[in-house]
Amino acid sequence: MTVRLASFNILHGRSLTDGVVEAARLRAAAVALDADVLGMQEVDHLQARTHHLDLTAEVAAAMGAVDHRFVAALTGVPGTDWRPATADRPELPSYGVALVSRLPIREWHVLRLPATPLSVPLPVPGSRRFAWVKDEPRVVVAAELEGLTVAATHLSFVAGWNVVQLRRVRRWLRDLPGPQVLMGDLNMPRLVATTTTGWTSLVTAKTYPAPAPRVQLDHVLASVPLPVRSASAHEMELSDHRAVTVDLGGLTT
Repeated sequence: MTVRLASFNILHGRSLTDGVVEAARLRAAAVALDADVLGMQEVDHLQARTHHLDLTAEVAAAMGAVDHRFVAALTGVPGTDWRPATADRPELPSYGVALVSRLPIREWHVLRLPATPLSVPLPVPGSRRFAWVKDEPRVVVAAELEGLTVAATHLSFVAGWNVVQLRRVRRWLRDLPGPQVLMGDLNMPRLVATTTTGWTSLVTAKTYPAPAPRVQLDHVLASVPLPVRSASAHEMELSDHRAVTVDLGGLTT
């Protein structure tokens, strides 16, 4: 049996071409990726900028998924008025990561990662100035499938702190049924990700920025080598990241 895994930082569904969020584009992207398990980052839930939609549910319906889970990293409005999410509050506007699956899920798991307590300077686009930016908390959502555990996350943009987070994620996943696969925007190059975890990278492709990628920030890592039939990156009609897909053969899910 071949299983396709995909990871996509969706930029809350926004297109770089016109800056517009259209649910139809997001659904079309999900259909085009044709994943059995899709991990998403930068996912909005009931936000005004995304028309108060449940983006995870939109994708799940388009994929014909049998199960899905959105986990908020923060509640409130990203970038302005927000606070760390501490539990599932589906009635609140929030922002985080998601897993959507066409395969049955045996059990779900969630790990919450605190933000670095320090603000960090980031360049302001189009100028020589820097702005001090507050880091956000992060989350990991993992799903136990038959013969495989798949997790999705979006780690901090703060170099060094994301390495600390990745080490903690690896330790946490080791207690779940193996083999384990971690997908997501790790905000670090492939060599740093594989050296930090000791895990195998299942896809090698530059993913950011999407129109002319210079670096791979989006990864699929496995705790043990797995039978990869194909792996690639895909420029979609939305987001500043390319999606990555991996086709695994010989699994008994």
